[in-house]
Amino acid sequence: MKHSILNLKFDANSPYKISTRHHIIFWLVYFAVTVIRWGGIHNDYLYSLKTTLIGFPIEMILAYLNIYVLMPAFAFKKKYVRYITLILSAIFIMVIVKFYLTYYLINNNVWPEGPMPTNKLTFTYVIDMMIGELYMITFVTAIKITLDFLKEHKRVADLEKAQLETELLFLKTQISPHFFFNTLNNIYSLAVENSKKTPKIILKLSELMRYLLYDTANKRQSLENEILCIQNYIDLERIRHNDELEINMYISGDIQDKEIAPILLLTFIENAFKHGAHKNIGEVKIDINLAIKKDFLYFTISNPMPLKTERDERFDRSSGIGLENVKKRLALGYNKNDYKLTIKNNKNKFVVKLKIKVT
Repeated sequence: MKHSILNLKFDANSPYKISTRHHIIFWLVYFAVTVIRWGGIHNDYLYSLKTTLIGFPIEMILAYLNIYVLMPAFAFKKKYVRYITLILSAIFIMVIVKFYLTYYLINNNVWPEGPMPTNKLTFTYVIDMMIGELYMITFVTAIKITLDFLKEHKRVADLEKAQLETELLFLKTQISPHFFFNTLNNIYSLAVENSKKTPKIILKLSELMRYLLYDTANKRQSLENEILCIQNYIDLERIRHNDELEINMYISGDIQDKEIAPILLLTFIENAFKHGAHKNIGEVKIDINLAIKKDFLYFTISNPMPLKTERDERFDRSSGIGLENVKKRLALGYNKNDYKLTIKNNKNKFVVKLKIKVT
């Protein structure tokens, strides 16, 4: 039986991974939009193309400097004062570089859209250009942070799913040894007595082992197989208890093409025998009812409460593994609206009722 629950590759298959192709597409679109926008404002697309060719590399440097160097090194480490100082300094330096490149390579009036002709560095020009660059950096950073958040959210969701599946597998491995332990005790008792029933009970046990070892790996098992497993277990108990044990099992409704978590019902059955039949003297009656109504299974089992001794009370406190496990498996494997579990002590009877979706 192979389980590859933890073999997850979060980043490799993430739809939020930013590839080189995405970077190229983004900057090509940004470049085209910038040229068209300023070309319309100046009514001169050639001039817009030239200024964009100067400003474009500067903006790329600022964007990548921020998201790949300054933010990881300072912002993410809560060194906010140093981060703000460095990012503003970088923007200021790039504005100075952009001013002189535009002045010497394109036009002496480096800010034609400004309130007045600008052929030298002014405070107003520097502040306006820094705000513009800050808008661009904020936009790019917002995209990066959003994609990183979505990727991390997916990674956490995948990890939680893997942990749930691992816990479900762990719970199932707890149930099987617990069940085998009790059944082997039954065989031991018969073997000590040299009972002729021993070969038959061993055969029944082998059928159960085959089911538990090979047919319970999936999250869901057919209800028919689960009921067959229950019937095999009941046959084992009948062999052991003879006529002292009265078992009434009723099945109604269509059980075909229905699925349920494996070994779920068997846990309740085993618990009823362990605390009802094995701890009472004389005749014992256990009632089991399975009714299929539309998409739900209505399962009820009742058994007499055991006669308590001080030793039994200590044992019961340490032997609630089965019921606790089944509660965890229900919580992990089903939505809240897909099941309802009720466990009650009615006078001298212990009653378990389970309504569970089986489609």
